Amino acid sequence: MLVIGSDHGGYELKTEILQLLEERAVKCTDLGTDGSDSVDYPDFAAKVAGAVSSGEAELGILICGTGIGMSISANKFPGVRAALVHDEFTAQMAREHNNANILVMGGRVLTPEQGKKFVEIWLDSTFEGGRHQNRLDKITAIEQRVISR
Repeated sequence: MLVIGSDHGGYELKTEILQLLEERAVKCTDLGTDGSDSVDYPDFAAKVAGAVSSGEAELGILICGTGIGMSISANKFPGVRAALVHDEFTAQMAREHNNANILVMGGRVLTPEQGKKFVEIWLDSTFEGGRHQNRLDKITAIEQRVISR
């Protein structure tokens, strides 16, 4: 299952992405926000990243104005690999090399067409493993050391 969330700056792009996910028959839960009124992005990052971190959801998508705040917030959660993407190449590499389980985008810096394309690329890409898995294992080890402090 996939979960998606945005703040007010990402709301319009999120509605476009939800339509795409429906067209692709991707099982998805929208965790808010539900409009363009100002809200705090960490609240929605926590909902999506919390669901991915706990295993409740396999994947997530987060959208705020630039994607920066959502990315920073989401990556505080154990096991989350939230990747802020800005072009087709970074969307593909986020999955193939980094096995990103949360895709992050900026609603104020991308067109709806770009955002939808990046989601399609990310969903259709596959983690390559191998040397990339070794690197993810190092990230996990760092995370475990920091958490155990």
